Amino acid sequence: MKGWKIAIAIVGVTLVVVLLRGCVATSYLIPSSGMENSLYQGERILVNKWSYGLRLPFMKLWGYHRWADSPVRKEDILVFNNPANLSEPMIDRREVFIGRCIGTPGDTLLIDSLFSVIPSKKNAPDQKFLYSYPRQRERQLDSLLSILSIARGKLLGQDLIKNIRSFSRYEHYLLEQAMNGNCWIEPIVKEESMETLKPLIIPSKGKAIRVYPWNRTLLQNTLVLHEKKQAEIKNDTLFIEGKPVQHCYFSKDYYWVNANNSINLSDSRLFGFVPQDHIIGKASVIWFSKKKGTGLFNGYRWDRMWKRVE
Repeated sequence: MKGWKIAIAIVGVTLVVVLLRGCVATSYLIPSSGMENSLYQGERILVNKWSYGLRLPFMKLWGYHRWADSPVRKEDILVFNNPANLSEPMIDRREVFIGRCIGTPGDTLLIDSLFSVIPSKKNAPDQKFLYSYPRQRERQLDSLLSILSIARGKLLGQDLIKNIRSFSRYEHYLLEQAMNGNCWIEPIVKEESMETLKPLIIPSKGKAIRVYPWNRTLLQNTLVLHEKKQAEIKNDTLFIEGKPVQHCYFSKDYYWVNANNSINLSDSRLFGFVPQDHIIGKASVIWFSKKKGTGLFNGYRWDRMWKRVE
């Protein structure tokens, strides 16, 4: 009888541990230096699985479902399954990655030719810059602003030939595209980076995204990998289900994540957008920290243990 009680107690403890790991929190080892100085290689953290709603475990049985869904916030450090693993069809069985969320659904990020996000305030998408345009184009500009849902703003200056207004880089980009390459709105202070930076829109559920040469491959990969659509590029045109498109739609929300260390490419520059169904939870607390290569009794970072992840 005593043996049965011990067996029942062991089974009970095992079930509790399994439930806690599957439905509350789990431990994760930081494998590389990509998140320094927030997290150091070899540290162990607790991942809160309820931060964005609980993604139900055992997705093979009932697919993707999330209880008490709540939004991911910018600057959160996310733990998620590898979005680019083609060999493992089940999302929750793929290797686990970590990264800082810098783009949420519908956000616009400025990127360079290598898809590195320009994070400085100087290049923030919402910052305004001065642009000039011919005075006789005022009525035409008003029409374009209305079509593109861009706030008109105040006239900041004028002379006999030109008017001056302020626009963000993204607003100017939209105007430039609407004019089909014949743009008569010019920056007063020209910067080389303005020609090389591109606005990357993070896909959100049901919203259209325009296809351009520089985002075409990224969108194609996302459609194939995560939307399960037949998508291919022929003669510089994106085809979805055999039809040429200039816009594409998505059935999921997506995120863009970065490593703290820009040299480390294990982030969205490598594997693209992170779908919501790949997100496990938020990195919450560092519960163990020890310097690599130190002995049994030294090298512990006591000041970092049970520190909140930021």
